[in-house]
Amino acid sequence: MGRFIVILLGLAGLALYYFSNQEVNPFSGEREFNAISISQASELGAQSYAQILQQERSNVLCLDGCQSEVARDVVSEVREIGERLQRAAVEYERDLLAEGWEFTPVSEDFAWTYNVIQSDQPNAFCLPGGYVAVYTGIMDVTGNFDGEVTLADLDDPDKLAVVMGHEIGHAMAHHGAKRMSQSQLAQLGMAAVSVGVGDMDPSQRQMVLGAMGVAAQGGLMAFSRQHETEADRIGLELLVRACYDPREAPELWERMGSLGGGQRPPEWMSTHPASETRAQNFRDWMPEYIEMYEANCGPLR
Repeated sequence: MGRFIVILLGLAGLALYYFSNQEVNPFSGEREFNAISISQASELGAQSYAQILQQERSNVLCLDGCQSEVARDVVSEVREIGERLQRAAVEYERDLLAEGWEFTPVSEDFAWTYNVIQSDQPNAFCLPGGYVAVYTGIMDVTGNFDGEVTLADLDDPDKLAVVMGHEIGHAMAHHGAKRMSQSQLAQLGMAAVSVGVGDMDPSQRQMVLGAMGVAAQGGLMAFSRQHETEADRIGLELLVRACYDPREAPELWERMGSLGGGQRPPEWMSTHPASETRAQNFRDWMPEYIEMYEANCGPLR
């Protein structure tokens, strides 16, 4: 009985912690758990970004002066896309506030920074605080998709804008802070259960904690997939507000799905939705966003 009282008290404390750290997500309309403030997250983002740039210093284009005209053009294009999406993010948050959503906007206060890292890695990110990095390896995927990164890959910037809009969407929705908060909550729950079953038979204790660990990991992966889908939709909103062609998004995710021979774990075992799922989501959302694009930017050709 004492064991269960300890567990119940621990879980009651976790419930209090959970419900006292709720915030409104204006992008979904839901109240969500987040125990990390915007300022804390932005500070962590700044620290992480500085570390990454220091580690990659020799590969960061134009960090200490542009190495070539090509490097200058690549960095200039990435920063232009970023600045257009940044203005769209500010506009989007203002519109949500005007609609009556109660939340703290971040886009106007972020220390927006854009850098390009020379690397074969097909990646990009936006850390809390607006710290953006684009790896040159993603530019072939968003460009000609011919296995080479050249300036020709930037002739049509729409797919690269899809990627950058998605990453900015993560920062706008505080996904990094929320994932950290959820991980902390899971660890606290595991600690409470571990104390409560401390006098159990070792094999039973291991079985209980193992089951709890699997359940916690599954929950965290589900949250991560949800965040990826939300960032896709926020990014699509930014895309059309910045007058980039939304129709490029489904093909981009089909290309992403083909990388590495298309080998992926089942969706339920992954932190990301399957590329096919993401491409279909974009197709489902497309009529609404084509209409929005044409209202804001003129007819699509």
